[in-house]
Amino acid sequence: MAFRSLDDLGDIKGKRALVRVDLNVPMADGRVTEEARMRALLPTVLELADKGAKVLLLAHFGRPNGAKHSEMSVSMVLDSLQEVLGREIMFVPEIAGDVVAQSVGILADGDVALLENTRFWPGEEANDPELARAVAANGDFYVNDAFSAAHRAHMSTEGLAHVLPAYAGRAMEAELKALQAALGAPEHPVAAVVGGAKVSTKLDVLNHLVKQVDHLIIGGGMANTFLAARGVNVRKSLCEHDLADQANAIMDAADVAGCTVHLPYDVVTSVEFRANPPIRTVNVHEVAADEMILDVGPAAVEALADVLKNCRTLVWNGPLGAFEIEPFDAATVSLARTAAALTREGSLVSVAGGGDTVAALAHAGVTEDFTYVSTAGGAFLEWMEGKPLPGVDALNIA
Repeated sequence: MAFRSLDDLGDIKGKRALVRVDLNVPMADGRVTEEARMRALLPTVLELADKGAKVLLLAHFGRPNGAKHSEMSVSMVLDSLQEVLGREIMFVPEIAGDVVAQSVGILADGDVALLENTRFWPGEEANDPELARAVAANGDFYVNDAFSAAHRAHMSTEGLAHVLPAYAGRAMEAELKALQAALGAPEHPVAAVVGGAKVSTKLDVLNHLVKQVDHLIIGGGMANTFLAARGVNVRKSLCEHDLADQANAIMDAADVAGCTVHLPYDVVTSVEFRANPPIRTVNVHEVAADEMILDVGPAAVEALADVLKNCRTLVWNGPLGAFEIEPFDAATVSLARTAAALTREGSLVSVAGGGDTVAALAHAGVTEDFTYVSTAGGAFLEWMEGKPLPGVDALNIA
């Protein structure tokens, strides 16, 4: 797709920039516990401010359902945001109208303001054109830097792009370029790793990917469902037996599309799901009656590493095993480190996303080595499903 970036802005000194960012961050005891999304907005906000724009930040926080709740005010994250940004930020308790106009009048060129939670107004989630025009009245141009909210057709993610000149922020730009390289126009062969607990949450992803990639690597509890569909007795393992027909249909579709589906042929099992229990590494047909499959086995992981060595592009969503508990993190860590090494040497473009995936790659110590790791959850998943993302489509100028 074609979109305008900050490189397409001219002289913006004194101009009012309405910037959609993601501040829906986790908190505990009144403090932000994870600042990754805040750090992601730094390049865009600092660039606009340093060029003399008056930067007005738009964000949601929680699910207030169109009503004001003090505990969901974005002012809750103001202190942390100021620390991350390294400069003072004015808080404005509205998103439109005279209060915002007066606040903008107080701002000097290069100052930053944080407007109230956009979801306090029903017109946000309803994508109300009237609210969009009211918010736009206090801006000269619009920047969307929140890919994680791009799957929502809301006023602040989609509506404003039709009222003001619209641009992708630096984080959004990086995300879109990475996704284009991963599935939009990738270099083949392409591999996809899809893991996690349940097939039911990723049926659309799998159905889409088998038509897009050359190798589909299935891990986690999902793999058990596919193994069972192929006649393997997975014993007490997590498994959605009622989805056998769907699993077989996905594998049949892969055959038609020329996509190779990789399921584990050796697995790590235990009778207990806890840290460092007694374990066995066995062929998938040798799982004992009282055992659970909790990770992909080392022989399968070695074979998967060989697959990646012959690929040029990798998309990753979901762990291969119960990575939160040792030793069931071994397969995920091993394959992630292989992907990281291939990326470092320049033979693989690696794009990953989703909450569990981000945590798993961080656990493996390879986050910085992947080509791109997306912190977006729902938006990344819907992109993998091949669904349109309203917040992205609104930026398209083609």
